[in-house]
Amino acid sequence: MPVLEVNSVLADAAFGSAPERAAAGLPAAPDAAGSWLRAVSLSGIGYYAAARAELRHTRRATTDPALLSLAHSTEASLLRQLGWHNHAAVVDGRAAALALPALAAADPAPAATLAEIRSAEAVCDALTGLAADALGTLRPALAARLLNRCRNYLDVHLVTADTAWRPRVRLHWVSAETALSAPGSGLISAPAPDPAAGDGPVPADPALAHAEAAVVLAENSPSLRHRVKSRLLLAAASAAAGDLDRSRALAVEVDRACAEHELLPLRWACAMLRSGVEPGGDGAAVAAECARLLAARGGRLRSASELLGRP
Repeated sequence: MPVLEVNSVLADAAFGSAPERAAAGLPAAPDAAGSWLRAVSLSGIGYYAAARAELRHTRRATTDPALLSLAHSTEASLLRQLGWHNHAAVVDGRAAALALPALAAADPAPAATLAEIRSAEAVCDALTGLAADALGTLRPALAARLLNRCRNYLDVHLVTADTAWRPRVRLHWVSAETALSAPGSGLISAPAPDPAAGDGPVPADPALAHAEAAVVLAENSPSLRHRVKSRLLLAAASAAAGDLDRSRALAVEVDRACAEHELLPLRWACAMLRSGVEPGGDGAAVAAECARLLAARGGRLRSASELLGRP
C-alpha cells in the first residue's frame, strides 16, 4: 500500500509520527491490511511476540499474495534484527515467491492502482530483505546483485516519490550497509544526485552517500521511525569514515529520539554503536538493558556463541 497516506491510527503508529502509540494500545484491525499495520507498529517498539501473533492473524485473514508477502517480509525483519539472518532468508524467500509472479505478469509500466503499488512494494521489501540477509551471512556480492534487481523494479514500477519513498529509503539503507561490509570492493556505487531535491555534492564514500540519501528521503516522509533509523545509519557510516565527532553527535540525537518514542530495537542498535565510538560512555549499559527488555517482549538476541555456530 502507498504508506505515504498516513490516514488512520494504525498507519500513523506504523509509518507516521507516533510509533510509541503502539505501547499504549492500538485499536483492533478492521481487516488483514490493518493487522499487518498493527504488526509493524508492535515490532517497531520491540514487542516481538505480539507482532508475530499479529502476523499470524494477517496470514489467516487474507489470500492477497502481495499482503501475504509483506507479512512474511515483516516476520523476516524480526528474525534479522535478532541476528538470525539465515532463518530470515528462508522467510524472505517465501515473500519473494509470493510477490514476484504478480509483478512479472504486469505490464512494464509505472504502477498506477493500489494493487500494483502494493505488489511492487512487496517485491522490493523481499529483495532488500534478502540482500540484508546475505550481508548477515557474509555474502556482500549477492547482496549487491539483489539490490540492483530491486533498483530495476523501482525504476520501472515505482518511479515517483509519492509511491516509493519507503522502498527507496530501505534500498539506501541496505546499500549503505553493503558498502560498509565490503569497503573498497566497488560492489556499491554512490547514488546519482537528485536535481529536483536540490542535493549538494554526493560524498565519494558510497556508504556515506547512501546513508545521507536515506536521511533526505526520510525527512520528507511521514515516518518518524524511518527518520531515526536513517540518522542511525548515517552515524555508523560517519564512524566508519573516521568522523567520530559527527557519529557521536548523531548517536546522541538518535538515542534521545528512541527513548522519547519507545523505539527499543533502534535504541539497542544505537547503544551498540555508542559503546564503540565512545567506550567511556553508557552505551554498553544501555544496550544490555535494551536486550533484557527485548527478551522479555519475545525478542531474544542471538548470542556470540550462536553466531559462531556453537550450541
